[in-house]
Amino acid sequence: MSEVLISAKELAAVGSSEPIVIIDTRNPDAYAAGHIPGAVNIHEIFTYLATSTPEGIAELKSTFAAAFGAAGLSGEETAIVYEQSMNSGFGQSCRGYYLLSLLGYPKIKVLHGGFEAWCAAELPISMEAPTPTPATFPVDPAASTILIDAQAMLDALAKPDIAIVDVRDVDEWIADSSSPYGKDFCPRKGRIPGARWLEWYRMMKPTGEGQRFKGKDEVLAECATVGVTPETPVYLYCFKGARASNTFLALKNAGVKDVRMYFGSWNEWSRDPALPIESGSPFTKAA
Repeated sequence: MSEVLISAKELAAVGSSEPIVIIDTRNPDAYAAGHIPGAVNIHEIFTYLATSTPEGIAELKSTFAAAFGAAGLSGEETAIVYEQSMNSGFGQSCRGYYLLSLLGYPKIKVLHGGFEAWCAAELPISMEAPTPTPATFPVDPAASTILIDAQAMLDALAKPDIAIVDVRDVDEWIADSSSPYGKDFCPRKGRIPGARWLEWYRMMKPTGEGQRFKGKDEVLAECATVGVTPETPVYLYCFKGARASNTFLALKNAGVKDVRMYFGSWNEWSRDPALPIESGSPFTKAA
């Protein structure tokens, strides 16, 4: 689909021809049970809950610059990120792609189909944890424009040219649940006012080899159903920036030019009673 996505067989072939660092985003138990040889486990890519205060953004950047540096990324290596499969990890490999992009890392790929695709190709599996050589991770401050904070999202409510896109699951969108971690994990249920719903699953489709991203034209067709074209500025959100990272990658690959993410997402927005929400069923409101 795009050069950002790499197949299992392509990954197996590239290891000997150029420097790479493979990053496994799964939980430590899954990693210990078997992983791609040489892969470094950074599960915090998925678990980290960010806030969009200046201090929170600074902590986010410093945390992952340190983690990626410790994994051996200096700017010379291609970072290759993977999860179990594209649809079972809530977009965690794409969250790695987003975090690396946020820090301005120049060479990033995501294993298309995840660890399941590697296993299906009958490629070797290791249970040994490598000892990477730490590196100084290069941070490019100019890349930060793909992240917006709560204030920027609030300002966007008065800018109809910006598409605020909610990619959460249906129970969250209709305000039945506040999160994937339980209905009442957050204090409020609902949506950011004016948001358009484009569920993250719609970026993928089943194939004989498992879930894979849709092609460019298919993704743009999904975008068109909520009024998004390649020229539309898009502000994405989900619960904590994982599922939205999946959609971020899909939209960027499809040629949507200006895609940004509110990384604090619903986990942050719902906890500030000063921020407006829509609650109740959106379908009732539309009727």
